Amino acid sequence: MTGLPDGLVLPAYGRSTLADVLPGVATALGVPVDRAGLPPDPLALTAALAGARRVAVLLVDGLGATLLREHAHLAPTLAALATPAGDLDAPCPSTTPVSLTTLGTGVPPGAHGVLGFVTAVPGEDRLLNHVAWRDDPDPRDWQPRPTVFEQAAATGLPVTAVAPYAYAGSGLSTAAYRGAGYSGTVSAGDLAAVLLQSLAAAPTGLVYGYTPELDLTGHVRGIDSDSWRMQLGLVDRLVEQVVDGLPDDAALLVTADHGMLDVGPHTRVDVDEEPALLDGVALLAGEPRARYAHAVPGAAGDVLDAWRGVLGDRAWVTGRDEAVASGVFGDVDAALAARIGDVVALARGPWAITASDTEPGPSRLTAYHGSLTPAEVAIPLLLARGAAL
Repeated sequence: MTGLPDGLVLPAYGRSTLADVLPGVATALGVPVDRAGLPPDPLALTAALAGARRVAVLLVDGLGATLLREHAHLAPTLAALATPAGDLDAPCPSTTPVSLTTLGTGVPPGAHGVLGFVTAVPGEDRLLNHVAWRDDPDPRDWQPRPTVFEQAAATGLPVTAVAPYAYAGSGLSTAAYRGAGYSGTVSAGDLAAVLLQSLAAAPTGLVYGYTPELDLTGHVRGIDSDSWRMQLGLVDRLVEQVVDGLPDDAALLVTADHGMLDVGPHTRVDVDEEPALLDGVALLAGEPRARYAHAVPGAAGDVLDAWRGVLGDRAWVTGRDEAVASGVFGDVDAALAARIGDVVALARGPWAITASDTEPGPSRLTAYHGSLTPAEVAIPLLLARGAAL
């Protein structure tokens, strides 16, 4: 593995990442999990969940560990929960589709193949937005690894995913959650109620919950905003309701998919205003803090030189082979590598690589994530246990 530049973090795959959460929970519930050679429970959740017959895992989109510590006074319920394994690492890129699939499969991105918010579909000269994805390509082909939910359900353990109705049947939900029964929700209160109902429905089981509003609020208003702070308070109230309603023999784990940071107007590089960044580029993928540039045949070296020359130390700019060798994606299946750009650019510090003409919506956001700074990578793992545990 090659070293990363100062300020970027290599995710600790197989030791303390988001990929390790569900395998540990499944192991604690007596379910053997295939993790492509990774240990089944490196977080020692079997001990932390001792006695629990029912476990809920709630993922709060955008709840970075650094943000939570800085705003602990606004989230007293979250701040008071146990920390059985300390902070975890989000995968690379630190973005929702990658993280949700990493959580669901229990393996790093290089093994499951969802390698960015937007990636190229190799051989088809087109891009796949994993959030807008429905059934092309077929999610079971694009992400063929069995999920932890599938493996648990195959043993007879009841498994439920509780998440917004709008995401039911999406390509991403199928890739990340298949094997779980999907219970759609319409609000935060509905999420809390349905999650608790799902826990109570059987004497043993695994329930997963997902709430997206904190991340959306951060993107639009910024994390240094009253809107974000008030939304954090609502998340804390949601968690309080779930904790108060836990069955005596149940446990709740709260985690996240990534952190985020505000990006000001003077720390942005707009590729649509820098012709050198698009010269020789066939497809521009990724997102503003984690870019993939796919070159026209024969131009990869020139594109790499141009991106390094324009971006300098504002990003770690490297070729595909070097990025794979660095270990940021975990071990990468050779059949999946072409989904990564010929050039990879991970933002350093507060920078973003926007595209105002081709991506006007994302380019107007206030806060971002996707790279490997500590603020983006560090995510919490918090534990509440029922009264009998």
